Amino acid sequence: MPTALIVGASRGLGRALAEEHLKRGWNVIATVRNPASLADLAQDRLRVEILETTDWAAVEALKAKLAGQKLDLLFINAAISPEETALPIGEVSQDLFENVMLINVLAPLKIADRLADLTAEDGTIAIMSSRLASIELNVEGYGEAYRISKAAMNMGLKGIAVRRADKRTYMATDPGWVQTDMGGPDAPLTIQESIPSLANVLASHHGKGGIHFVNYAGEKWPW
Repeated sequence: MPTALIVGASRGLGRALAEEHLKRGWNVIATVRNPASLADLAQDRLRVEILETTDWAAVEALKAKLAGQKLDLLFINAAISPEETALPIGEVSQDLFENVMLINVLAPLKIADRLADLTAEDGTIAIMSSRLASIELNVEGYGEAYRISKAAMNMGLKGIAVRRADKRTYMATDPGWVQTDMGGPDAPLTIQESIPSLANVLASHHGKGGIHFVNYAGEKWPW
């Protein structure tokens, strides 16, 4: 059975991705801040680990705990988008911007880089991104703080892939605008419309190698 480590699986898209891989027969290691959040999914193929993504010591402890485990998929789902990120960048507070960059950029990239060696040589390392990360597609001109964080995350993931120059597949994945706590009730996609398709895209890229920026339907986004 293949094994996936889903970082940030307590709710929303991360939880749905963990559920989807369990349905497909995978072994899933899911990180959460509160293990009770996955109590209803308890089964032999699910292993729950506690992790705060900005706790670097905890990241290192998880790496040590998983030593010898070979992952087919390392998927990192960690991001915030407070209401203030919708403001023009000149009106965003420094404290909020620093927190957004910490959680949306540094945390997932450090986790990807530190845990990469747990991933099989032909495995996949993916981080949840967004269409809003695309510089070329930015024609709406809103939400600069969130866009900047996701564009920076994409740049960082590409940097990791280029520096490592290995056979692993690196993916920045856009789930679409989904009805979650972050996406809101007006989003056009349900989790059921997004996540199974995203899982298919992850599976279709397995073993390809290189770095990819794609959405849940498999469309390539310009960087």
